[in-house]
Amino acid sequence: MRLTFVLCLLAAELVFGQKITWEEGRKLTWDNFKSPVNKKNNPDIAAYTHCGWEFSSIKSSNPKAPVTITIKTIFNEEKSWKDVKKMDDYILLHEQKHFDIAELFVRKFRKAVAEKIRTSGDYNKYFKAIYDGISVDYQNFQMAYDRETRHGINKEKQAEYNNMISEQLDNLKSYQAP
Repeated sequence: MRLTFVLCLLAAELVFGQKITWEEGRKLTWDNFKSPVNKKNNPDIAAYTHCGWEFSSIKSSNPKAPVTITIKTIFNEEKSWKDVKKMDDYILLHEQKHFDIAELFVRKFRKAVAEKIRTSGDYNKYFKAIYDGISVDYQNFQMAYDRETRHGINKEKQAEYNNMISEQLDNLKSYQAP
């Protein structure tokens, strides 16, 4: 059996340092934002959360052999930053929701994989399209979240997103990592 590993973002973790895996009930703290640099060059942005996912697969050259796919939601501490003059609990909650959005899309990713991919042949046929679709939807959702909440400034929209994200996470609870 040929072993194939596909890793997304793992290289960044190896080069740049510590990552946090999303866990129910574990919240980010300002200490998790370790990059000293505001890489967005936008004085209105108080913090930046670098998050997403990594995945690995174990598959065979035999297209009928089972495949194992593991997908994790991660937060990269070394690429996440904060403006120490603007730190408060409300902004931290907004940043936490970026991480929660990443978990939401990982659950959608796991669901799509569970529904379509059972064998190495299925992986070869469907995985890239699933990955690409989830990635585009994720990026669009993250951008809409920041745009509509105005990076957390619009408290009414922020509250709407907080509820929507929580509800969707709950709806996909069966796709939470074990």
